[in-house]
Amino acid sequence: MREFIVEADGGSRGNPGPAGYGSVVIDAATGETLAERAEYIGVATNNVAEYRGLVAGLEAARDLDAGARVRVRMDSKLVVEQMSGRWKIKHPDMKPLAARAARVLPASQVTYEWMPRERNKHADRLANEAMDAGKRGEAWSPSASTAELNARATRSAAPEPTGPPGDATAGAAKARAALAETRATESPGEPAVPYVPRKGRGELRAQPTSTGSRPAATGGTPSPGGEAAIPAVGAEPREGCGERRDQPPAGGTRPAATGGTPSPGGEAAIPAVGAEPREGCGERRDQPPAGGTRPAATGGTPSPGGEAGKAAAGPGDAGRAEKAGDDQRAARNVAATPTTTPAAGWSAPPDMGAPATFVLLRHGETPLTPQKRFSGSGGSDPSLSDVGREQAQRVAAALAARGTIQAIVASPLARTRETAGAVAARLGLDVVIEDGLRETDFGAWEGLTFGEVRERHPEDLNTWLASPEAEPTGGGESFAATAHRMAATRDKLITAYAGRTVLLVTHVTPIKTLVRLALGAPPESLFRMELSAASLSAVAYYGDGNASVRLFNDTSHLR
Repeated sequence: MREFIVEADGGSRGNPGPAGYGSVVIDAATGETLAERAEYIGVATNNVAEYRGLVAGLEAARDLDAGARVRVRMDSKLVVEQMSGRWKIKHPDMKPLAARAARVLPASQVTYEWMPRERNKHADRLANEAMDAGKRGEAWSPSASTAELNARATRSAAPEPTGPPGDATAGAAKARAALAETRATESPGEPAVPYVPRKGRGELRAQPTSTGSRPAATGGTPSPGGEAAIPAVGAEPREGCGERRDQPPAGGTRPAATGGTPSPGGEAAIPAVGAEPREGCGERRDQPPAGGTRPAATGGTPSPGGEAGKAAAGPGDAGRAEKAGDDQRAARNVAATPTTTPAAGWSAPPDMGAPATFVLLRHGETPLTPQKRFSGSGGSDPSLSDVGREQAQRVAAALAARGTIQAIVASPLARTRETAGAVAARLGLDVVIEDGLRETDFGAWEGLTFGEVRERHPEDLNTWLASPEAEPTGGGESFAATAHRMAATRDKLITAYAGRTVLLVTHVTPIKTLVRLALGAPPESLFRMELSAASLSAVAYYGDGNASVRLFNDTSHLR
C-alpha cells in the first residue's frame, strides 16, 4: 500500500479577512512532491482556511491513489485534535468542513499529527501565494509557484542543533534555532517583543522557550502515592477569537508534593495539563517546551513494583554513567534511522518525519493488584481479574475511537497478553510478543505486600531502597538492570517502528522506566510516579534523538 503525507495550512489577513489555503501531497517513501493545491477563498477566518486546506489536500491524495494510507501533518492543533476525535467540534463553521474532510477517505486510512509551524513552510507559502494572487484579482497558478523551492531553501538555511545527544539539549537547540529564524525575518525597525505579528497571517506568534517549567501546586490533600492534586494549567481562550496552538507538553511533568502515606500499589490519577482551545478565528502558535523537565520530589514510602513511594538516595557515578550511556546509545540509534519524508537535494538535515510514538498501556487489574502485592516476572504470572477484563474492554474501546494505533507489542506475561488481546480484537491487529517488555523480577518478594517484605527482609529492603543497583532478596532484578534492558528494548522498537504509532502493553516498572529515560530523570524518580492499572501514557521519539512525553497515567477511559 502506498503512503502519502499531506501537509496543509491556511491563513487570514485580518482574521476574519482575505484568506487562502495551501496543501501539498508528498510521497512518504521518496519525499517527492506529488501535488500542490492552493486557493484564495475570500473573507474567512484562519480556522476555516485551515480546514479548507485539509480538504483540498485529502482530495488531492485520493485522486492520486484512493487506496493509499495518508498521514496528515498540520501546525493547527485545533484541526488535528478535532479530526482525531479527541476534541469536540463546537463552532458551526467548523462542523460541515470537518464532516467533508472525514468523507474524503475512510477513517482507517488517515492519521493526524501536529507539527511545529517552522516545519510547515511549504503549505504556508502556498497559502500566502494564494492570498497574494487574490489581492491582485487573480487565481493561484501552479506554474508560477515557488513555494517548494522557497521551503527547501528555508530548511537548508536552518542551523543544525549542536551539543551532545539528549532530550533537553536537542530540544533547546531547536528552540534557539527557531528563535533566531523569527528574529531574522523581523523588519529592521521592529521591536523585539515576546509576541510578534506573523507577516500576512493576522496572528500572534510566541517565541519558543527551552524549559518553561511551572511550579507544582502546594497544599491540599496528598494522594495515596504521596502526591498532592495538581490543578490543570492553561486557560481556554474565548470562543470566536481563535486557538492557542500549544504543542502537548514535551516531558513537562511537575514535581510531586511531599507528605502523605503512600500505598504500595495504589495509583492516583494526574489531571491533564492544558485546556482545549476554542475555535473560531485566529490563534496563538506557541513553541512547545523542549525538554522542560522538572525534578522529582523526594520523601515518602515506596511501593512494590516501583510504584509511588519513598525516593531512594541519589544514584552513584556508575549508575549515572550507565544511564547516560543508555540515552546516548538511543540517540545515536534514532538519529541513524532513515526519515520517512526526505526531500532530495536538501543540504541540511531534512525534515525528521513522524516520530516513533509509543502508547504505553499498563495491563488491567489482577487479583494481586488491589492487595498491593509485588507482582513481577518471577512469580505466579496471574491472569486478569473480572475487573481487569472490564478495564481491558474499556481501554480497547477508547483506542478504537482514537484510531491512531498501527501495531501492538506486548510483554509475554499472561496479564499483558490478555489485555493486548482485547485491544487487538477491537482494532483488527495482531499482537507481537516482546520479552524485553516484561516486568522486573522481584525474587523472593513476589506475591508479598510491602509490609510483609519489611518484616521478613528488612536489610535487603533498605538496601534496595537506597540503590538502583541492589537486587531484591533471592536474586531478583535490580532497577538498574531493568533500565538497561528497557533502553535496549526501546532502541530496538524505535528502529522497527520508525514513524509509526505503536501500542506497548506492559507493566509498571517498564513504563515508568521509559518515561524516566525520556525525561532524563534520576532512578529514584521511579518511586515518585503513580501508574494506575489500564492507564495510558505516551512518549514520542524523534529522528534527532529528542523525546517528548505526551501523556502520563491517563485513566479517563475508565470513568
